[in-house]
Amino acid sequence: MLPQRLPPPYPNCLLPDPSLRRSRCLPVENSTSPIPSGTEDGSADQPPAGGQPGIRSQGGARPDVVVLDFDDNQLVSALAGVADCNLARIEQLLGVTLTPRGNRVAIRGDEDTRGQAARALGDLYGKLKRGQDVVMADVDGAVRMATSAMPEARRGSASVQFVTKRRVIEPRSANQAQYMQSLQTNELVFGIGPAGTGKTYLAVAAAVSLFIKGQVDRIILSRPAVEAGERLGFLPGDLRDKIDPYLRPLYDALYDTLPAEQVARSLESGEIEVAPLAFMRGRTLSNSYVILDEAQNCTSVQMRMFLTRLGENSRMAITGDPTQVDLPMGAKSGLREARDVLRNVPGVAVTEFANVDVVRHPLVTRIVDAYSKADGKRLPNLQDSGGDKAGDTGPKA
Repeated sequence: MLPQRLPPPYPNCLLPDPSLRRSRCLPVENSTSPIPSGTEDGSADQPPAGGQPGIRSQGGARPDVVVLDFDDNQLVSALAGVADCNLARIEQLLGVTLTPRGNRVAIRGDEDTRGQAARALGDLYGKLKRGQDVVMADVDGAVRMATSAMPEARRGSASVQFVTKRRVIEPRSANQAQYMQSLQTNELVFGIGPAGTGKTYLAVAAAVSLFIKGQVDRIILSRPAVEAGERLGFLPGDLRDKIDPYLRPLYDALYDTLPAEQVARSLESGEIEVAPLAFMRGRTLSNSYVILDEAQNCTSVQMRMFLTRLGENSRMAITGDPTQVDLPMGAKSGLREARDVLRNVPGVAVTEFANVDVVRHPLVTRIVDAYSKADGKRLPNLQDSGGDKAGDTGPKA
């Protein structure tokens, strides 16, 4: 099974350890590790790996080998990556041996890891068949999905994706897949977890996907105007100028899913609206997709006010990290309360991410793990003192 955290990839995905290349970079006639043929022992072809079209899975001449037969040599080259770095990454994560030859890849390992590698390769190949690029983060995501406990029918399913004008977004972990399905099927969704798990990005992608389809008329972005331990003082300009610095992560996700000129037009026309949390009182948000980011910095009163703004044909996504509360001393975070109170309400879904779901630089996972361990040691003292405190980073129940 996949370890709790992924080891770091090779620098820039361009120069993997030469020792990992072995015979697969040699000419066919000089190879010392020929691919066993699936037809030599009369074994029958198996269903496509990962349920992807264009792949046949065959049993090898050796019992510990399975051979994937792809239908497009050029895509197989893209699947392998520069200097076979994608294959080397899968080997590193799963402990298998991958040997490519032409349009075939032999997988050597135990039964479980062979199946996991085949599913990961199948999902990545399907991504290439759909015209999408494969980068190292996609390889890590495919391995996470292949080793997860998700039902096979959901793994790689086209229903678990958001189609935007700039890219197709697919899950890179089991929790991301659950979160994306919740965003598709529920009116109110909480995405709670550490930094780098895709909470905000996927919420914006869900909003953009529905906006493009015409299922909502507006996207409304909101965030508490709370500095992360700093005092920025007076900011010049109009309302949008004053709150823009707090909403940059949301803008980054918008520009990644929509053309820049459309984002500018939509902001000008009001189809995409940025609004401070404090200005939401009294409004009814209909035919809209509403996103509240950094919700751990909402007070209990602010959270109740925001949740009751939901109007007809609207959806709401609330994201936050309970370990990064920047509220003043003695103020209680409304995110934890809302999660606990609303978890079992029909129409409300809660997805809680873990450190293993971090999809940023691998170092981020190790940083989050280190802080989690340090916070765990301080947890008894924090619970004894009671309440949320400024700078409180301990994960409370």
